[in-house]
Amino acid sequence: MHATLELLEKTDFPSLKRAGVETLQINLGYRCNQQCLHCHVNAGPRRKEAMSHDTVMAVLDYLRQSEIKTLDITGGAPEMNPHFRELVTAARAMGIHVMDRCNLTILEEPDQADLAGFLASQGVEIIASLPCYLEENVDRQRGKGVFSASIRALKKLNALGYAGEDGALRLNLVYNPQGPVLPPPQDSLEQAYKKHLGETYGIVFNQLFTITNMPIQRFGSMLISKGQFEEYMGLLRTAFQPRNLDSVMCRHLISVDWQGYVYDCDFNQLLGLPMRYNAQPHTHISQLAGRSLAGLPVTIRDHCYGCTAGQGSSCGGALK
Repeated sequence: MHATLELLEKTDFPSLKRAGVETLQINLGYRCNQQCLHCHVNAGPRRKEAMSHDTVMAVLDYLRQSEIKTLDITGGAPEMNPHFRELVTAARAMGIHVMDRCNLTILEEPDQADLAGFLASQGVEIIASLPCYLEENVDRQRGKGVFSASIRALKKLNALGYAGEDGALRLNLVYNPQGPVLPPPQDSLEQAYKKHLGETYGIVFNQLFTITNMPIQRFGSMLISKGQFEEYMGLLRTAFQPRNLDSVMCRHLISVDWQGYVYDCDFNQLLGLPMRYNAQPHTHISQLAGRSLAGLPVTIRDHCYGCTAGQGSSCGGALK
């Protein structure tokens, strides 16, 4: 992390200010049943970091005193946190829309047999990682057998009503490039996904989100080791589009790490760049209840070019 951060330190990226907070994104921990090359949080089966019950309660207290519309839950595999279901149930009881960033294969784990049913019963929107619609490419990026397990999981979700015609249960897929390149146009790739997955496996989904690989953590280290870091940063800079600045996620979202500390986005979180608030070096979610964050400056570094390159990129896919 430190080597990557040093390379990103000096930046001429335009300054940004927060518009407000509509989405609270929380990272429940770095433990995951997979270990993917593109993962910007270095998640894996051996990671021990997990949000405690006390911190989950602090998150819920913040939600009760805010006007947050959406709770975006991520990890690792967030479902592996023992407090995941309590958090989801409590947030839904408040009328908050909940999104679960799911790697799909977690639905195949023996201790998660009822997970898909739970998500459906709570009306949780699923953001599912499927970096390609071809088995060879997925297994190369995420491990042998991952594609087949993902297809089984998608069929299970469809059977529960996800991506149904009534629109009650939303199922979106996420695409990440295989290497140091920008994602292709989101709309055309979405159509290719829907055609192939529908015709070959009978699978339906709502939207495809294309997300640019960020030059940090595991992916950043890979770029450095292969001597491709500067070339990739050059690509991101060259493809910078000023129009994307109004829509970047850090203007409308705050990110909370597994310990409860607050960041402008989850990329800053993994680089250890906390949100600037009242000149405090670190701000805990418990300190923000009832506070407005509109107008606060966003902490920026060179990796911010990843969100503004080409069609733009956010946790909700291409910027439009």
